[in-house]
Amino acid sequence: MPNIGAVLRDEITRLSRKETRKQVDSTKKASALYRRDIAALKREVSELQRQVKALARKSERRASSQTETTEKKLRFGAKGLRAQRARLGLSATDLGKLIGVSAQSIYNWESEKARPRVEQIARLARLRDIGKREATAQLSKLR
Repeated sequence: MPNIGAVLRDEITRLSRKETRKQVDSTKKASALYRRDIAALKREVSELQRQVKALARKSERRASSQTETTEKKLRFGAKGLRAQRARLGLSATDLGKLIGVSAQSIYNWESEKARPRVEQIARLARLRDIGKREATAQLSKLR
């Protein structure tokens, strides 16, 4: 005949497992539901981010095309930059200070290793209209 203590212990263990399973199952179901919701939200966010990027690109294109049509087209040439710097009698460092870039950038532009950005080309174009005196005056203001 089995020991009553062992039978009671086995029954208590069985009942506690059953109750634990009930509690854990509802938690598992809720957790799975939350995971599905989170995954759907992540997909939606990534899709919205893609749409925002596409719209930003379109608006940049529109803005740049509108500014290009309103402003005259500016061209850049390394030889022209060298000639302009020589005409003004400026070093690469001084020209860089006037434009707002480093002397290394000026060197790279003149040696055709890099090209200036559109804003920088516009600043270079504004420098075409000034002479040596004005350039040195602007440099003295910057120092």
